[in-house]
Amino acid sequence: MNSNNKKKGRPSFVPGGGLLLFIAALFLAACSPTEPETPLIGINPSEVCMVNDAVMAKPQIPVPFEGKTYYGCCEGCVGRLQNERAMRFSKDPLTGQEVDKSKAFILSGPKGEALYFESSKTAGKYMVSQGTKDKK
Repeated sequence: MNSNNKKKGRPSFVPGGGLLLFIAALFLAACSPTEPETPLIGINPSEVCMVNDAVMAKPQIPVPFEGKTYYGCCEGCVGRLQNERAMRFSKDPLTGQEVDKSKAFILSGPKGEALYFESSKTAGKYMVSQGTKDKK
């Protein structure tokens, strides 16, 4: 080792290395999507009236349809789920994409309404955008 290149007891650094590390950290932070720190827990679909889009406190009536299961709170809702396509689908509040309610990730909105998402990932992004990432 050449004593001119290293001072005793100090490691050698690449000039500007700290700055490069700082820039890399900023780049990664900017490119990383903001997600909730804890996984979201969705609403159990069986506790949602999928006609009224209301989160209920108890299990609803299962409505099998074309190999999928939807839920309604009364016989009127059961009939509508069986006969009206619009009752079986919703739009993801974040992406605007059509979502089959039987396959959706469901969260409760601020007024107890059911919010249907394509996935837990879009639900998490929606909650972050609303400033409610720590709520379920």
